[in-house]
Amino acid sequence: MDSTVVWLVVAAVAVLLMLALAVVLLVRVFRARKLLVDAGIPLRDKALVWAAVIYTVSPIDLLPDPVYLDDIGFLLVALRSLHAAASAAGVRTGASDRPTKTPVESHPDSVL
Repeated sequence: MDSTVVWLVVAAVAVLLMLALAVVLLVRVFRARKLLVDAGIPLRDKALVWAAVIYTVSPIDLLPDPVYLDDIGFLLVALRSLHAAASAAGVRTGASDRPTKTPVESHPDSVL
């Protein structure tokens, strides 16, 4: 196999992985929109989330579009900022809405 073909395949796989990660993070931002309407979260954090969404879909980037590292970074910062603000405001985030499993010790009749 020619080394040029190998490098093209590696580059294509890397671009597809970065694109997939950017899409996953963008979906997580939209799922976090419940937190955006909560009054306990500062406007700065809400605006950062929408700025991240706009930056991700805009054609103007710091790095050319086949490299999604800047988009991924901006989405990660926005999500972390939003979840930190929600935790500081005492708002329940998606992770805390899930029921927790009961430990085995609390069921005396259970068999290990």
